[in-house]
Amino acid sequence: MASVVSGTGARRSSLRMFRDQPRWFSTLFMVDMWERFSFYGMTAILYLYLVAPEADGGFGLATGTATALFGTYMSLMFIGALPGGWLADRVLGPRRAVLYGGICIALGHYSMSVPARPFLYLGLLFVILGTGLAKPSIASLVSSPYQGQNEKREATMSVFYMSIQISAFLAPIITGLLGEKVNWHLGFGAAAVGMTFGLLQYIGGSRHFGDLGVLPDRPIESERGRVIARRAGFAIGAVVLLLLADIVSGAFQVEHILGLCGLLTVTLPVVFYLRLRKNPLLGAVDRSRLTAFVVLLGGSSVFWLLYAQGGSVLSRFAEEFTDREVFGGTIPASWFQSAHPVFILICAPLFAMLWLRLGKRVDVPMKFAGALLCAGLSFLLMSLAAQVAVSAGLVSPGWLLGVYLLQVCGELALAPVGLSVAVQVAPDGFTNQYLGLFWLFAALGAGIGGQLARLSTVLPLQTYFLIFGLLACAAGALMALATRGLRRKLNTI
Repeated sequence: MASVVSGTGARRSSLRMFRDQPRWFSTLFMVDMWERFSFYGMTAILYLYLVAPEADGGFGLATGTATALFGTYMSLMFIGALPGGWLADRVLGPRRAVLYGGICIALGHYSMSVPARPFLYLGLLFVILGTGLAKPSIASLVSSPYQGQNEKREATMSVFYMSIQISAFLAPIITGLLGEKVNWHLGFGAAAVGMTFGLLQYIGGSRHFGDLGVLPDRPIESERGRVIARRAGFAIGAVVLLLLADIVSGAFQVEHILGLCGLLTVTLPVVFYLRLRKNPLLGAVDRSRLTAFVVLLGGSSVFWLLYAQGGSVLSRFAEEFTDREVFGGTIPASWFQSAHPVFILICAPLFAMLWLRLGKRVDVPMKFAGALLCAGLSFLLMSLAAQVAVSAGLVSPGWLLGVYLLQVCGELALAPVGLSVAVQVAPDGFTNQYLGLFWLFAALGAGIGGQLARLSTVLPLQTYFLIFGLLACAAGALMALATRGLRRKLNTI
């Protein structure tokens, strides 16, 4: 009974906190709600659309290519936050970054609603650019009024994050129903219409912001800005010329783009870390902490390698090997993606209470080890499910739901903890760069996972899941063994 009363009180407190926010809070909430609708809606149907036969209105890609494309998309979504956050901090200001990002997301989904093959790639590019601009800027605007008020800022961000999970839950249901049962392009178009409504409300509610987020936090010097713009222009121009030459030669294949993006995903975290380590403003202690932090991030990339396959390999298992018959009808395979936000809503308060109760007895490296163990166990469970499917045919949906629950537990032990540690160990003036490093290693895992997921079409599924489940468990064991050394170097717990 006490837990029920406590949970009810927490919900009432959250509702009061939501009502007590400034009027612009609800405006940002609506924009972020539709951005999350876009992300989870795409996660639910993108892979299924890519592998669906052209005769059924799909894109008709081979399974291996589709998994690689999906993994690349997830990876670039993580990477996009780095240049997007920089543009908001130094050039645009958060308010304009949210506006331009929302416009790009809407344009991306409108593009993907057009039933022509080139518009898929154009749409994905717009969605990646828009998410990179909007996502970090929304977080910055929500937290910026509470400088020096850590408890209030964290509580506000928690309420904000928990509330938008409702949109994350509804997105796969709506886009999946439209995409799988009616027309794939209607599923993409639904997110475009929703994002348009969010933008209209954002523009209409902009008067409530006052001066908040109008100017960049650290405006870049005009000469420095011109130098960076020229370099970026040369880099983009070189990529475009290479792509055009590939197309004109008649040798173009989507794998060429995937290979280039894969190279970027692997090299960017390493280059960013090495340049950060050489910064003369970092002292010996800072470099020691940075090294320990990167070891943690290396472990986290193994977690994201498995986690990012939820919308591809696990969606394939839902579509081909899961009994989806309920009351005489067939549940769309994409609906299983709604399990993630539901488990987040259920488990996030429980994990918050757990960390408070455990205190310093379970520190950051052990939490990362636990996250890796959860991810590994989820794939070992999938290996059992695949073995059952081989011998008995379609399996119960409970297998997939158990897998998603384990992965959400891992996410809650890793993602918020990792972001918090990034803020703790970063020297003054380096917080955003350390946060960017966190997402770059997440991109590394998602990108490599997308490429390795091709093996799921070559190996028996039970073997595929077994290999990567054991890999994650082994990484978790190594992280646990390294806990004492990492704790000493981090010196933050």
